[in-house]
Amino acid sequence: MRSLRFISAEALVSHPQVAKQSLDGVAHNLYPLLFKASYLLEQAEVIRTLLERWPLEEFWLSALLGPRSEPPEDLRDRACRACLEACVQGLADHVLRAGGPRRLRVADLTGIRDVQVQQCPCGRALGRWGRTELLARTCCRLQAEPLVARRPIQVLADLFVTEGNFKVVVQALGPSGPAPLRVHCLSFRADSLGPSQLLHVLRLAGPGELRRLEVVHNVRLHAGHVQQLLAQVGFPQLASLTLPAKAFDAPPTSTPTPDGEDPLLTSIAWELSQMTQLTELSVAFSTLTGKIRKLLGPLRTPLRVLDLANCSLNHADMAFLADCAHSTCLEVLDLSGHSLLGLFPSTFFRLLGRAAQTLRILTLEECSIEDSHVSMLILALSPCHELCELRFLGNPLSARALRRLFTALCELPKLRCVEFPVPKDCYPEGTAYPQDELAMSKFDQQKYNVIAEDLRAVLLRAGRGDIQVCTPLFGSFDPDIQETSNELGAFLLQAFKTALENFSRALEQM
Repeated sequence: MRSLRFISAEALVSHPQVAKQSLDGVAHNLYPLLFKASYLLEQAEVIRTLLERWPLEEFWLSALLGPRSEPPEDLRDRACRACLEACVQGLADHVLRAGGPRRLRVADLTGIRDVQVQQCPCGRALGRWGRTELLARTCCRLQAEPLVARRPIQVLADLFVTEGNFKVVVQALGPSGPAPLRVHCLSFRADSLGPSQLLHVLRLAGPGELRRLEVVHNVRLHAGHVQQLLAQVGFPQLASLTLPAKAFDAPPTSTPTPDGEDPLLTSIAWELSQMTQLTELSVAFSTLTGKIRKLLGPLRTPLRVLDLANCSLNHADMAFLADCAHSTCLEVLDLSGHSLLGLFPSTFFRLLGRAAQTLRILTLEECSIEDSHVSMLILALSPCHELCELRFLGNPLSARALRRLFTALCELPKLRCVEFPVPKDCYPEGTAYPQDELAMSKFDQQKYNVIAEDLRAVLLRAGRGDIQVCTPLFGSFDPDIQETSNELGAFLLQAFKTALENFSRALEQM
């Protein structure tokens, strides 16, 4: 229930002109209340004025929109374009405002959650890439203004940098003169950049404060680049690291050592061991056969999140995972792309048994799980009472096997989300697995709908209507890919063109 104070705040901000004229008589401790009311009602004009006149020393966007502020409604998943643009514009107005003392020291713009369906009335989102460009352009504009020298405002931000906004972000992070807004990066995502661009922008972003680093998709790194990145830049506070596909491949010019050792991997592992805050590591789609002990063994802190999807793990790797210190602390684990129950049943059992007290999210996509493996899978999952999400798309399971599995999943008390594959009954007989995207999409939709309803009925009969089930054929929604899809498409076309040109030159030389 909303308080009388908040109802009054909503009534005031519903009339923007009256609200702006009344701010001089408003107590400073009511500004946060007026801000949340304005954000809820999408009163961008009022938000901008509130930021321009912000009388407090700190502005924490996540805290102001979160459930601990009045009212307890959580607005952090509203990446409303109009409201977020008004916040940054108001911050610029605050800097440009003449006369009077300026109390604002820190503006924290982090904590917004990008979701598929926007709950704000306008439905128009400003994603992480857009927020990065908006803030960068605002910083550059203010750097060009002839301002009176004052203490700069620290702006804490989550940055998403691609080729499309690289130049403006570099200018914002490394100003040539006075900068009224100083950007401090807590989370950094990079895509469609070259290795030298990545190194350059990360040095400017303040790696000493960085908590989360995601280098994804179209950043072409090999082990030499990764070693250089970790050794030369340094990330003492890093808690989460994501590296792109093939990041552990040997450089093209490297030669194998006589003893078979991998000095680059040894160096990378040592650099990771110096990150005493590191608890999340994603190295999916890197070939790490026989290398997991060397990579994870030196780490000083146990990992809570580990993504080893499609890493070509062998028996030694799985045995190390099952017995290492990380296994008893894992909360999120992705082992997709490995035939776990066919090749490593005993170590997989042991791994889940040790992780059962903490494991919340488990992903086993394209793991060659067949009907004959369902009993083993049920047994392996049975102690995982903390499990909230289970994803096992791309496995050749029949409707009958899925019914057995769903019956067993009802016994997991905290389970809330299941992503299950299209039953193989819905595909033509003899369909090969793993499937490509074209084959995956050619199934009997009507038959699938009947089976899906039957599986939901299994849950309802067991009193587990709280479990949401779905089959996202092409993966879960990724707001960052969605936002930059046009740029990524152009990048891939250019990469394809370059590859064809190189191939043509090679043919000519032959």
